[in-house]
Amino acid sequence: MEWISLVAALLLPAVSHPAKSQRDDAAAREAFRAAYTVLMHPRCMNCHPAGDAPLQGDDSHVHLQNVKRGTTGHGKYGMKCNTCHQDTNLAGANMPPGVRDWHMPLPTTRLVFEGKSAGELCRQMKDPMHNGGKSLHGVIDHLETPLVKWGWSPGDGRTTPPMSYSEFVQKMHDWVDNGGACPE
Repeated sequence: MEWISLVAALLLPAVSHPAKSQRDDAAAREAFRAAYTVLMHPRCMNCHPAGDAPLQGDDSHVHLQNVKRGTTGHGKYGMKCNTCHQDTNLAGANMPPGVRDWHMPLPTTRLVFEGKSAGELCRQMKDPMHNGGKSLHGVIDHLETPLVKWGWSPGDGRTTPPMSYSEFVQKMHDWVDNGGACPE
């Protein structure tokens, strides 16, 4: 019996969800609702559309030039994302934005933001079948990528999300650290 306690003590810190006594579903829901305002902003939603064509602009219109996601998320045929989207933003209002490895999610794990309520998006983000096989902490790790950080320096003629990057990341940590409960 003592070895079971020892094994449990060794394994418990590796569990990705807080213990019941550490869960605060109300705080998790509140944090996600706040982060949702960023997730629904065009800087995020344009790369997470319902279809296979990325959206663009602050009005989230379908990308011009008939661009499509492709099997790797980097575009289809000769219309690869990096044809126009370079490693940095091009100078000038509404010129092609850029950051290293510009892409959309894979078609097999689209993680659609467009048209989703806070609860629907939250449940999707928690589901490894929709989020690229990530744990909740893996979802947080994605926020550290240059592509996500780009949203707060999108180039001339584009708005930024409604809260700072550090506030957004903190809200997402608060959501995960409080158990990852989803709004209704």
